Amino acid sequence: MLTLPNDHPPRGDALHMRLADDGAARIVRHIAEALPAIADRLAEGLLTGDPAQIVGDNESGDAQKALDVGAHEHMLKALAGCNVRHVLSEEAEAVVTLDPDGAFDVAMDPIDGSGSIGICALLGMLFVIYPAGDGSFRRPGSEAVAAGYACFGHSVDFAWSLGDGVHIATLDRRAGDFRITAENIRLRRTTSMIAVNASNERHWAPGLQAYAQDMRAGKDGPLGKTYNMRWLAAAVGDLHRIMLKGGAFLYPQDGRKGYEQGRLRLAYEAVPIAFMVEQAGGRASDGRRRILDLTPETPHGFCPLIFGSDEEVARIEEYIARHG
Repeated sequence: MLTLPNDHPPRGDALHMRLADDGAARIVRHIAEALPAIADRLAEGLLTGDPAQIVGDNESGDAQKALDVGAHEHMLKALAGCNVRHVLSEEAEAVVTLDPDGAFDVAMDPIDGSGSIGICALLGMLFVIYPAGDGSFRRPGSEAVAAGYACFGHSVDFAWSLGDGVHIATLDRRAGDFRITAENIRLRRTTSMIAVNASNERHWAPGLQAYAQDMRAGKDGPLGKTYNMRWLAAAVGDLHRIMLKGGAFLYPQDGRKGYEQGRLRLAYEAVPIAFMVEQAGGRASDGRRRILDLTPETPHGFCPLIFGSDEEVARIEEYIARHG
């Protein structure tokens, strides 16, 4: 292993020492403990098979890859025995009942950014935890008690919140555990970093087009500052960067067929992201309404998503309200 002049032995408390093995914390802990196996398979790439092989279609008609389904099944095993009643996953049309007497429900996206499987790009996973309900997942995100995400990149990072702020840990392979690397993350209120797929701008509503035009005008335009754009094509990756560096993310609805209601799933993508962002002092909306106030009409329903630094998201909402 390469060592650098300022390297030191791994620091930070072990994750398993900070998360109790009961309640929602137990679920968070078991999800974290399941992540190294996914990271190890990703690291093997094409050496032992093709993780990007198409093996089916999910509820929305998106192609399912071998890693999508494998990660889904792996996470279900990790949640067994964790007092979980229902699991809603992007990779299963029907809600899975694990323990009929369980005290919690979990909604998850086992692999976020799966369009980039097999090309050594950043991938992630998302989850949110609720008190057990009727299994329909027709409930607002404001009822959630915990959420989190993982990033599989040059490091394996895991972020979670039990409603007590956002904390981040990094996998220490030598110890076989995650170590806490950041606690009580706070998002910067202002930003000049925007994550957006600008190629879709022509399909956006007038308010968003007006915002994009003024943003590109830089410091000489009405917004008075120069922006940078970043787009990783994995919402978790952009979320993680925003948590650490600040910024705002836009994935709005647009005029294309199938995108009229946005393209991110409300229950297991937008809600856990919004939960984490708000816990860090940021803002998350569909452009008009707070994400955590929305209730999915169907388990796999879509929504637009704008999140990040409070002032920039509020500015985008103002453009939408003013121009439509």
